[in-house]
Order: sequence, then C-alpha cells, then structure tokens
Amino acid sequence: MGCTRREFLALASAGTVAGLAGCVPSRQTPQTPSDDTSSPDPSVDLSEFESLALDASAWRYDEDNDVYYQLGLTYCLSPATDTYESLAVFVPGAYFSAEKNGDTYTCTVNDKAVVGAFTAATAPVLMPINTGSLAAQSSPTSYAFDGLGPYMDAGCVYVYAGFRGRSAGYDTASGSDELFPGGSPWPVVDLKAAVRYLRYNASRLPCDASRVFVFGFGGGGGASAVLGASGDSELFEPYLTSIGAITHDAEGATVSDAIAGSASWCPVTSFDTADAAYEWCQGQYATDGTRAEGSWTRLLSQDLAAAYGAWVNEMDLRDADDAQLTLDETETGVYAQGSYADALLDCVNEAATTFVQGTAFPYAYTPQRLEDPTFPGDPNLAATREADVASSTPASEAPADGTGEAPATGDATAQEDASKTLAGVAQVQSTIYDSAQSYFAALNADSWWINYNHRSMSVTVSSLRDFVTRMRPAAQPASPFDLPDRSSRVNQLFGIGEESTLHFDAIAAGLIDANLDTYAACADWPAEEEVAWQEDLEKVDALETDMATRVSLMNPLFWLSGHYDGYGQASVAPHWRINEGLFDTDAPLCTAANIVFALRKYDGVASVSHTPVWGQGHVLAERSGSATSNLISWVTSCCSA
Repeated sequence: MGCTRREFLALASAGTVAGLAGCVPSRQTPQTPSDDTSSPDPSVDLSEFESLALDASAWRYDEDNDVYYQLGLTYCLSPATDTYESLAVFVPGAYFSAEKNGDTYTCTVNDKAVVGAFTAATAPVLMPINTGSLAAQSSPTSYAFDGLGPYMDAGCVYVYAGFRGRSAGYDTASGSDELFPGGSPWPVVDLKAAVRYLRYNASRLPCDASRVFVFGFGGGGGASAVLGASGDSELFEPYLTSIGAITHDAEGATVSDAIAGSASWCPVTSFDTADAAYEWCQGQYATDGTRAEGSWTRLLSQDLAAAYGAWVNEMDLRDADDAQLTLDETETGVYAQGSYADALLDCVNEAATTFVQGTAFPYAYTPQRLEDPTFPGDPNLAATREADVASSTPASEAPADGTGEAPATGDATAQEDASKTLAGVAQVQSTIYDSAQSYFAALNADSWWINYNHRSMSVTVSSLRDFVTRMRPAAQPASPFDLPDRSSRVNQLFGIGEESTLHFDAIAAGLIDANLDTYAACADWPAEEEVAWQEDLEKVDALETDMATRVSLMNPLFWLSGHYDGYGQASVAPHWRINEGLFDTDAPLCTAANIVFALRKYDGVASVSHTPVWGQGHVLAERSGSATSNLISWVTSCCSA
C-alpha cells in the first residue's frame, strides 16, 4: 500500500506502525549520537580495535601557532589504501597539557582550557570534504598552518580525513599495483569510518565527540548531506565491515557514525532524479545543442522533465504550512506550474529582494564558477589536484561554458574583461551597474520579466521559466549526470572496478524502453543505446550490491522522505546549513530545496538554514562575509542551542 509521510506519522502516533509494513519500513525515532543508550554486547571482542587507539605520546607541536597535530592516522583495520583511508587531527594548543619526549609530545586533556566559546569537553569537530567533484581526497602527509587559524581560534578540533573518490584507483604512493575500489558508496563509507574512529578515541581527544560537523561543496556538499541523513544506516554495514571500520569501543558499547551537523554549498546529489530534475528546471526550455529539434536527446530531455513532475507529485514534499507541494500537468504533458514551482519561485524572490536591500551601488557583477574548494589541512593539495586534472578527462565532462551571467547590456556604465582563474574560481566578465534601476533595466532589456519596487525595495519574478532561461540556463547537455556516452563524473561514480563508467539512471532507462521506437526514428539515434542503460543497471559491485541500492546510498532523500524505503531507518543530523548560488548552471535549481523541504518536516531536526544567494553561481555562495567565518559562526550557534 502507498502512504505519504504525513499519513505515516499520523498512523505511527496512533500506535498503528505494525500495520505499515507494506508502506515503508518501521520508523525509528531520529537520534543524535549522544542519545545512544545501547548496552555493551558481552559477546564482542573488547580488544578488537586496540590497534586503532590514538597514541597520546605521538603529538607534534607547531609552537609558533600553538597547534598540536597528528598525521597519517589509519581509521580502519583493513584499509584498501593507506593513502586515502587515514586522517589528520589538528587541536588548539590550550586544550592539551604536554610533556616533550624528543620530537613528539605526550598530551593529556586540559579540562580547564577555554578557547573561543568552547572548553576541552565541549569543542566541536569539523571535517571538510575538500572536493567539488568527489575526486579522491588523500590524507595529509605534511603539515602547514595555512588556513587553520580561524578554526583553531574558534576552539574547534579540525579533522582532515582522506577518502576514496568517484573512481577505483591505484595507490601509487605505496607502490601498490592492485586496483582499489572506488565510486558509490565508498566516499561516504570511508568518512563514516573516520567518524567512528574519532568516537572510539574520544577520551584521548579534547572535544565533544557527539558534535561532529561535516561540510563540503558541490559533490562534496552532496556527500555531506548523505552523511547527515544516513547516520548508522544498516545499508552501509557490509561496506564498513569489509574495511574493518570500528563497531564498538573498548567497553563493548556501539560506536555511532551519525553526525551532529551537515553544511553544504551548491550540493550535487540525489542522483536517482538528478537528470530529470535538471531537465525540468532548465533543460526543457533549451532548444540548441543536444536539445535541438529533431534530436533524440531533445525527446529524452522533454520526457525526463515530465517524469520529474510526476515524481514531485508522489513525494509528499510540504511547505512551511504543511501543505503538499505539487505540479500541474498541462495538456501538452509539461509540468511547469503549481505549488511546488511557486515555492521555488518564493526562494528566488526572497533572495533577489535580500540582494537589492543589502547591495551598495554601483555594483560590479562578475560571474564565477568554482571547480573545487580549498579547505585547509593538506599542504600538498594543489599538486594532488594537478595530477587528477592531468589524468584523462573526457571533453563532455569539462565544465560547461555557461555561467548564468547577467546580461552585459542596458545602462551598465563599464565593462572589464576579467577572463582569468584565481584560486580555482573561473571569472569571465565583470559588469558595473550604477544603480538598482540600471541593474534591473538591464535584466529586462529583451522583455519584462523581473519587477523591482524602488519604494519597498522588493523584487518579484514573473515565472520560474523566465528566471531560469535568463539567469540559470541549461549549460550542461541533455541528461547531464548520466550522459548517453557514459562520460560524466557521475557515470564514474557508479562505475565498478575496471568498468570505470556506467549508466545508473533508472528513469532514463525506463523512458528509453517505453519510447524506443520514437527515439530510434531520430537520425542521430545510436543503436547501442537500445540496451546500454538496462545492461548497466543490472550490474552489481564487489559486495553484490545492485545499482539501484548504490544510487540510493548517495541520495540523502532516501532517509529523509517517506517516498523511499530508507525513511526512518537512520539517525539524521539535527543541524543543517545549505547555501546555493541561484545562478548555478551545474546543478538543478531544486536539489537543495528538496532536501530542505524534507528536513523541515522530519522529526528530530532542530535547525535548517537554507540560503539561496542571488548573483552567485557554482561557488561557496554567501550573502555576506566569508564562507569560513559564517560556517564557524553557524557551528558555534548550533552548539550553543
């Protein structure tokens, strides 16, 4: 039987959960790690993970900056690769009392220390996911203080964990010639193992190990959301067991991998619907390239957009007033209007209004796109990324040229060619606008679609279609995450071993099967596509996990929405921060919003901060201030609450 989340919770509160076996699995009350009251299992080997105990006599010390650190801490018993499955820990010096022994220090926790808003007993742990495309993140092999200052000054413990990325690979640093597995769900598996390692060693670290906050950008932001949604999910256990991840502490109590908070910028995730979402948000309005009239991929784009509309209507996503968000189907099968589209448009209007109220004119607009973040912790990061870029990258995988930039027309007073790359941020053109009136006049140069009320300083957009076609056009090809030639980075994420890229999108596969004759009638139809999707979807990984499950394991909504079987089957993080650039052409407009819609109705979630940012694209989008300072302030406020 089918039921909505609202119906499920109503039945659960009436004590009728037992009758819902055919709807969704029995719901567990979301718990934070500190709520874990599981009793020790007398049958476990209490010494099983002794080799992973942190050595209190192996700390090194940066005297100039008052930081203790350890590098190369392997966080599981059977790592597939030491280069990636290890971590580094950085601790504010005041939290330790230390005794020098040669080149290292023996440290004990200083219970009286206070740094920023925290003590050694209350300090949170911050873990970056330092990749925008889910490339593998190697564990630091050397130390540098650069960038760590704000975290240390705030009293945070900073943990930089390595993890395997979107593809299988070779550990060249250790001289191994054996291929280690990568792709879904290994990046999340490794990070979960790292969280468990920290909990196992909590007594040796000056922190509150229940306060683990993970943050990332792009694909890393998507992984952060998965970590936040999937705490202690049993689906990851076979993978965690295979690498010898910690399961219990020295007293036999279960060790959790649930986290306290997830922060992300422009998250790329929810790959079961990512292609359909992109085509609904942006692709269905494009008429060139792979969406040109007469091409089979144009037909696929339109069908994916319609499939997304049907998916929304099945999801039971709800607004702040608990009204279900839906889309209305037109006579032509297009889902373009409805309360769901209105809710997205409300986000756009609010962001545009906040922008104009907080912007000092003249205003210089510079479209930007970030490939990878540069969170601190690994001084060798630049060299690692150069090596990653040097490896073969299909042309279709390269970043799209489109940046959703505002028109450089109208009353703009100056233009400056700023084609350059600074710290991984591509900047293509700057345009200066004298006033808010000149800015909005430029946006309306071709036709009137955005309204600015000077007296109230408020902004409204006529329709979602008008917004995306002008400010967030489809810059990626049709079906951008699961490309027909399997050349995207997400195709890599779902590859298996030597088969480095595979199809994974069941919606696209179903559409090809249902519309084969229509697609095949197009002149550009590749005959091999008739079976390519279905054949790939039938493949299993080394642990015999099927493709549908691997896709679910990289989808935070799998645990957050009653539409999915994972709902209620994990400990969901109580604190969330999701920022997105509204001019981001890399991801669907609705990815972040869907997570937020689900979180705001999920029991046990204490706070959800969602900030869409007008005028910014695929970057660490913030309305003001820096990403680092705002992140730390958010973590501090969550801990204070």
